This record gives sequence, structure tokens and C-alpha cells, in this order.
Amino acid sequence: MPSQSFGRFEKVLRLGEGRRLKRLAEQAAHIATLEPEVENLSDADLLAASTALKERVANGELLDDVLFEAFALVREARKRESGQRLFDVQMMGGIVLHEGDIAEMKTGEGKTFVASLPLYVNALGGENVHLVTVNDYLAKRDAEWNRGVYERLGVTVGFIQSMMPFAERREAYGAGVTYGTNSEFGFDYLR
Repeated sequence: MPSQSFGRFEKVLRLGEGRRLKRLAEQAAHIATLEPEVENLSDADLLAASTALKERVANGELLDDVLFEAFALVREARKRESGQRLFDVQMMGGIVLHEGDIAEMKTGEGKTFVASLPLYVNALGGENVHLVTVNDYLAKRDAEWNRGVYERLGVTVGFIQSMMPFAERREAYGAGVTYGTNSEFGFDYLR
């Protein structure tokens, strides 16, 4: 049974949570306002819009400054690739991840798709972005599930597997987004 002091501690931890959820919901709603314009882009124009975001970041704009436009592009690329539109709550989860926090999601709520949002945004900076998952199967599956979305936006994707030959491993690390397990990334770092 929790003590009274624990109850106060929990209240302190949750202080501001409602304000943050409201801010996230407003940000997701703003991304949705960009949707009609992005939907009207051809595939070539979608890729050009992504290239323009990369150039803006290369010219000194912060990732936070292009976040909403980038998320709108990913939402549209996902819709074109799989016919699935990311929900506003998934956009909120992507923002939370981009901010460096933890977003708890249950099985089937779209973690694989949500992660593609901040992965894409962070790949805009020209640095390789890594997603750590729990096993080789998920590393390969998630990379393949998201490959079409990333490619529509001009970002390459790879995955690391145990016992993978060095040349293939090097190629995977050269991708804009690389999926793998903590042990593979860790041992490659040590090697």
C-alpha cells in the first residue's frame, strides 16, 4: 500500500503532464493542417520537399524548426506506401521521442511507424541515425517495413544482423537510418 508521501511524490512527477499533453495535441493538430498541401504533391514533389528540408538543415536551420513539415511528409509517405495514415496520437508519440523522452505504447499501437518520424527528422541532419531493437528479426522487419517510406523521402535504410559479413555491415552503417540490436552495435563499436 503506497504511503502518503509516495502519493505526493507521484503528484510532483505528474505536475505539468496535462499541459504537455495539450501542447502535443496542438502540435499534432498543426501537422494535420499541413496535410492537404502535402497530399497534393506528386511523388517527385514529395522527394523535392524532403530535399529542401535537408538543405534548410544543412544551412543552419534547427531540426525543431522543420519538425512539423518533416512529420507531415512522413505521414504522407506512409499513406502512399502502405495506405495507413498515422493518427494524431502517433504524431504525438513521435514528437515525444524526438524530444528525447520515452513514449509508452502497447502492442499493436504502431511503435514501428512512430519511430520512423523522429528517425527521418534526425537523418535530415546528414548524420547516420541508429534504432536499437531487441533482436535481429525485429531489426530486419522494421527496416523493411519502413524502407519504402524512407526511400520516398530520399533517405536510405539498412539493418545489422549477427554473423553479417563485414562488407554488408559497412553498407548498412552507411545508410541514413540503421536498425540493429544493442549487442551488434556495441560489439561493432568495440571492434
